[in-house]
Formats: sequence, C-alpha cells, structure tokens
Amino acid sequence: MVEDGYDRVESPMEVEALLEALMAPGGASLQVEDAGGEPLPVLVKDHRPGEELQLDISAIREIAGTLQRGQPFRLLGRSHGKLVRTSTLTMQSCQDDEGRLVCRSDYPRSLEVLQRRETFRAQLRLGMEVGAILRNTEAGGRSIQGDLKDLSLEGCRLELPLSASGLLGEGAVPQEVELCFPDGTRYVISRASLRHRNADMVRRVVQAGFRFEQAGAEQERKLWYFVRAIEQEAARHVEGADASRQPSPLFLASVTASPTIGRRNMCRYATPMAKRLSRVADYLDAQILELHQGGEVSSVQLSRHADLLLLLHEEDREALLFATHCLHEETRLVRHCVSVAVHLLDLLQEVSPPHELCKAVVASAMLHDLGKALLPADLWELAAPSTDDKQRMREHVDILQPRMRHCHWLASAVHTSVVQRINERLDGNGYPQGLGGETLGELERAAAVVDVVDAMRRDRADRPAWRLQEVISHLLTHPDAFDARWVRRYFQRFGRYPIGSLVRFSSDTLGWVQGLDDSGAVARVQLTDTIGPPTEEMGKVIQGDVSQRLGEVVEEVVVNG
Repeated sequence: MVEDGYDRVESPMEVEALLEALMAPGGASLQVEDAGGEPLPVLVKDHRPGEELQLDISAIREIAGTLQRGQPFRLLGRSHGKLVRTSTLTMQSCQDDEGRLVCRSDYPRSLEVLQRRETFRAQLRLGMEVGAILRNTEAGGRSIQGDLKDLSLEGCRLELPLSASGLLGEGAVPQEVELCFPDGTRYVISRASLRHRNADMVRRVVQAGFRFEQAGAEQERKLWYFVRAIEQEAARHVEGADASRQPSPLFLASVTASPTIGRRNMCRYATPMAKRLSRVADYLDAQILELHQGGEVSSVQLSRHADLLLLLHEEDREALLFATHCLHEETRLVRHCVSVAVHLLDLLQEVSPPHELCKAVVASAMLHDLGKALLPADLWELAAPSTDDKQRMREHVDILQPRMRHCHWLASAVHTSVVQRINERLDGNGYPQGLGGETLGELERAAAVVDVVDAMRRDRADRPAWRLQEVISHLLTHPDAFDARWVRRYFQRFGRYPIGSLVRFSSDTLGWVQGLDDSGAVARVQLTDTIGPPTEEMGKVIQGDVSQRLGEVVEEVVVNG
C-alpha cells in the first residue's frame, strides 16, 4: 500500500494490461509533478513493455520544452472502473510526425491503483474553505449557498444553512452543484442527486450528501484534479506539517476572485432581536426537513424553542414583534408560523394566562401549519386553485397529526385548539371538521383571528397582501365566521398601525413602526428610503415626538411577504 489509499501494481503483466486501457482516446491525462496545474490531455499512442511509452502531446505543445528539460510527470487514467496513475516518468525525446508531436518516455516499472474510488473522499480541514451553490434548475432556479466538506469522483458532502430544508425536500429531482474555490475557480456538476441529509441543531446546519450522475471522462478528470488539490492543501494544515510545502493554486485567493461563497455568507439581521429569533426559525426549518424525511416532531426541541420564544417575549415584546418582520430570508411558511406564535402569545396577555398555557400555545402555534410542507410545493403557488386543489390544501391539518405522537408534554386541549381547530369557523365553513358555534372555545376563536390576519397581510399566489385596516374591516363584516370580540381585541392590542408596519408620514417620509404609546399611536419609528423588508441599512430611529417631527401617518405601505 502507498499513500493516499492506492495499491501498487508491479507485476509486468498487470502493468501492461492497465496501460492498454489508458491507450483509448480520452483515456489518459498528463500531470506535471510539483507544478500544481490541472491534468492535461495526452494520447498514449503505443508502448513497448519494459522499454518506453510513445505519447502524443500535440494538444499541449507549449509544455514540450519543460518536459524535454527533464521535468517529471505522471500519467493518470481509468481502467476497469479503477483510478490508475503511473510512477513518475521523464521524457526522453520528442519529434514531429506528420504534424503530430510524438514523444518517448520511460516505461513505468509500477502503477498505482485506487481500488475503491467511491469511498475515497478528500476532506477539507479547518481553515480550508470551498463554497458551494446548490440549485434546483427545475424549480424556478432556486439556490442556496453552503460549504463543501468532502469530495470524491462519485459525490460530495455539503454543509448548508437550515433554511435549505425546503430545497432539499423537493424529492428526487437531480440538482446542480457549483464548487467555488478561493482562487475564483468555479466548476458546475450539472446532475447531483440527494442521498442523505442530517440536521445539526447545535451548529444550525444541514449535512447533505450528493451522488453525481452521468459523470463523463472530462468531469472525472476535473473532479480528480480538485480532489488532489484538496489533499495537497489539507496536508499543509496537519499539525506539524512542513511549512515549506507549497499551497495548492486553487486555495490561493485572487484579488479578482468573486466574493466569498459559502454558508457563512448569510444575511445580516436588521436587529439583534431578529438574529435571536432566527434560532426559532432555524428550528422550524430543521423540523420541516425531518418531516420530509419521514420523521416526527421532536418533543425536546419543540419544548426548548417554545421556552426561547417565551424568554424573548418577556425581555422585550416590542422588539420581538418587530423581529417577526425581519426574517425575510426564511420561507413564507416559517415566517408565518413564527409570527402567529408571537402574536397569539402577545394577544393572550390581555387575559393573563399562566406560564404553562403560554408555552403550550406558543409550541402549538409554531407547528400549526407545518403539515403544508408535506404537500406538493406547487400546490401553494397556484394563482387560481380549483375546488379539488383547495380540498387537497386542507389535508395539511390531518397529515401532521401522526407526526406529533411523542409530544406528551404538550397539553392536548391546547394542541386541539391551536393546531387542529385554528382553521375552523363559527359558521361551520372551516376545516378539517366543519365545527362551529359554541363548539369553538375562546382559544380557537382567538387563534383563528391571529392566523387569518397574518395570512392576509402576506402576499399569496392568488391575491396580494392586504393592509391591516382592510383585514380588520373584512373580519368585522363577517361576524358569522370570526368572533368580533377577538377581532376588536386584536385591533386594540396592536393598534391601527401595528409594530412591524411600514408607514408613510405626511412629510412623505417612510418609517418602520417599532413602538406604540399607551393610546396605540406611533411612538417609535426607524426611517428607511426603500419599500422592502427591514434590513441593517435602515436609517435613524425617531421616538417620542414622532408626529411633530414627521407629520401624521397617512397610510400603511404594503410590503410583500
């Protein structure tokens, strides 16, 4: 056995047989030793066992001088599904032969064969960063950035943010993986199929393994170059490594290289509270991924993140309410579930519920729509869903229930009210059971209002987002479906222009509402010049005498979300 997992072949008959395979067109490439470049195309034209090889290097004439001066090189190739490389060789002579440049080299005394190339993976060590972009080319070109963790000719392992769960959950559709090296080199593997995935809640990432499909000789040649470059660079990062060892060219950052690609190149949050709330969103992303894989709702993780949300609310309710509008990089489903949980919790403070009830309500609200992730994604993008489509959509409630059987700590009455009955209506026209009237208790009635308000204030494929006043007016004109008492309580609690609203003042200034006074008037805003989700780029904060400085609020500006 030699280094790098190769076996040495010294039998003259075996060496000859393996070299025969390298003589096929495209069967071999030439790697100049210590040059660090890519393998170059070469044709093994003939061989005399034990004496010499004849190589056609017409395609790489520019390196003929280097080789004739004695620069060592290797031949690389495949034989019977195995990777093969020669021992180091030197060129003896070169001459033109009817327009071709044919050279003679040593005959290799041995070959090195990687017996199980599918298990041979080059792993990136700490300090090595190769970005990766995962794209679903058949789903509107959606993409997400991550980090390459290991690479072989057969596949790779990526580390992705938890928000990749939606992209990973789109079935067995082959996806595209683009590798992005520090020197600016990029390479696209056009067909990569997901083989396994695992959510790491501690580090808030998803480890996803992919297998490359339809790999031709050119792709294998490129991938093998990358594998060797990673090995070379990894050797420099080993404890006690030779400091004089040359770095791989791929890992030398170029001043003209593109901006860093990778999982760490994530969005920055508009506020510190938004960054903390993102942990709840990350949990929901991971939970969605687990459901896609046939798993169940994690009782422990649900409990921990419900506690976290309660803690954030106790610390600063206004900052938390605003933070629900700052998670614009998350999926619509995750944003909706987080927002309903926060707003339902805050609305119930009107009746001073006990802590354990609050926790059960928050946990149930966080989960209430996750069953939607188990239905086809395109179902939720229909601009004009049919009656059958709408009926299919309603299955999300029942489809989630079998996945919650281990959440024993979650009060069954609260779970029933918030998860199973949040879509019921007083007139009996809701779902999934068509309950109505006195069958629906106070929690069901309150949850229904919070859920519908949040949903209607977000754009959807079949309609644009509504302003809050339009939503409230709509609900009050349908007292047969929604409890008017809870609608009014919602309006009183959150105000005419609630925290998280983008408003325009009479001075034509735009600002994000971040606080209200005791009368419900805007008391704190952060200025902005753009109509879009809150970001770090917002302007200064105005508080206290807002109307005196900016004028009266004239309208809520709808921001799609």
